[in-house]
Amino acid sequence: MATVKIFLGIVCIALFSRDSLPGRNNINQAPNRAFADRAKLLCIAKNELGVRELSGHNDGPRVAAYLRYTGIEQGSPWCAAFVSWVFGQAGYPAPRSAWSPALFPLSKRTKEISPAMVFGIYFSHLKRIAHCGLVERQEGDWLITIEGNTNIAGSREGDGVYRKRRPLKAIRYFADWAKKKGADNEN
Repeated sequence: MATVKIFLGIVCIALFSRDSLPGRNNINQAPNRAFADRAKLLCIAKNELGVRELSGHNDGPRVAAYLRYTGIEQGSPWCAAFVSWVFGQAGYPAPRSAWSPALFPLSKRTKEISPAMVFGIYFSHLKRIAHCGLVERQEGDWLITIEGNTNIAGSREGDGVYRKRRPLKAIRYFADWAKKKGADNEN
């Protein structure tokens, strides 16, 4: 597990440091910058794969860090806090909320699907978005995601950070928080 995280860290460093090499021409780098921002978000999220709660009650050192980032106490659901924490680690001021519906304001919603998009799953019995995570990639009618507070079965009350395969039709909303880095401070 530690070897995988070290390898992913090296890949992240290589990916993001290539634009700052001496003699590198950064003119017309906007499309590459957008790709690099999304890759950085996913790299941070991938480094958290394997994080598990300490006792299965929304606790543990890493879970506490995600919740603390959003100002919420340990023991609270943390899927949105995880997403917010990932964006914060990448230098984005927003989102910064542990409330999953708050990650889908109209100004951020999109029909497009790209890496590092935030996805939301609607739960009819709660009448709201009640679970969210990050899109890693799309494979046909399926999404490969990275999400916190889930488990192998895909529950919204899970025990860790997992990579999941979810049917596209199960997703209610997508939000693009990476589109305008730092330009919108909505929560």
